[in-house]
Amino acid sequence: MMNWTKPGLQKSQIAVTVPNQTALLADLRARLTARQGFSVATLNLDHVVKLARDPAFRQAYAAQTHVSADGNPIVWLSRLAGQGDVELVTGSDLVGPMTAVAAETDTPVALFGATDDALKTAAEAMTVQYPGLNVVLTLAPPMGFDPDSDAAGEAIETIRQSGARLVYLALGAPKQERFAARAQAALPEAGFLSIGASLDFIVGTQVRAPAWVRRLALEWVWRLLSNPKRLAGRYVSCFAILPGLVLRALSTRRQQRVSPS
Repeated sequence: MMNWTKPGLQKSQIAVTVPNQTALLADLRARLTARQGFSVATLNLDHVVKLARDPAFRQAYAAQTHVSADGNPIVWLSRLAGQGDVELVTGSDLVGPMTAVAAETDTPVALFGATDDALKTAAEAMTVQYPGLNVVLTLAPPMGFDPDSDAAGEAIETIRQSGARLVYLALGAPKQERFAARAQAALPEAGFLSIGASLDFIVGTQVRAPAWVRRLALEWVWRLLSNPKRLAGRYVSCFAILPGLVLRALSTRRQQRVSPS
């Protein structure tokens, strides 16, 4: 598998571990049924940029039980590296199926992140769409939330007391992945799914790219046009690392060909 951290950072190797959405959902359902916890991170190029710069982010990512390809460049580079079974599995695409699984398995759900109003609106929309869903907690963190702070510890305790066993984290990277790593270690029967802006799509504060745009692998263009001031610098950084990632993928592919089976 391709290591998405720099070659000199072997102690924090990050790899896509999820081949497709069907396999991921089956495994997460089995874990919920068995009361076995998990933490799911969805890798994109912005995360790869952050992984190179942030040791705490690398450590948190390495602690995730599942890493999916959230972005067509991650899919293409994985296949170039010889990992031909990797398919696109985004956080936004996981929310609906996982919520259905939670409703079917009577798994208590918590929403953590965003604002109180957004969380309550999202919870109402989800319970209407998925009858039987039990949202036991909506919790908005304080401004400037730090995953290593006492406030994070208090949030973990609130989640524990709520009885939630599936927690959607809408904190944005790297906070949500760092919190997921800490919380999953403290709550081994709970599952944590980092979903970024997905709750905004549910409540309508952001509009996701139409399906035809996503099929053309142009969702990044839609996002850039929707918020150029915030995203232009991020995309420049993402494009800047692509040549190095292509070379690394080719190197990984060559190594796999010469390695004994």
